[in-house]
Amino acid sequence: MENGTVYNQTTEPEAKAPRRCPFGCTLRHLWGWRLPAKVVQTIFSFVAVVCEEIVDDCSTCSGLYFFEFVSCSAFLLSLLILCLYCTDLYESLGKDKVQKL
Repeated sequence: MENGTVYNQTTEPEAKAPRRCPFGCTLRHLWGWRLPAKVVQTIFSFVAVVCEEIVDDCSTCSGLYFFEFVSCSAFLLSLLILCLYCTDLYESLGKDKVQKL
């Protein structure tokens, strides 16, 4: 018994992974009017954060602090949504988990 049929390969060769775009960017989950609306929302919330940071002096700052919290939260959440829907993370997590998030 030399190196005959006994030592043939028993596993199948691995299939190559499908080619992906750089950084996994895709727009198929956020199409139509939803993409421009999310981009505008992100820009407006960022402008609100910047405008709040410009204020140097205030007499009663509690409203300003609340506005800072809300505008910063809106910016971070809208940025998270854009990143989630426009990358391959949507497929990685699954539709159920994305909707729960």
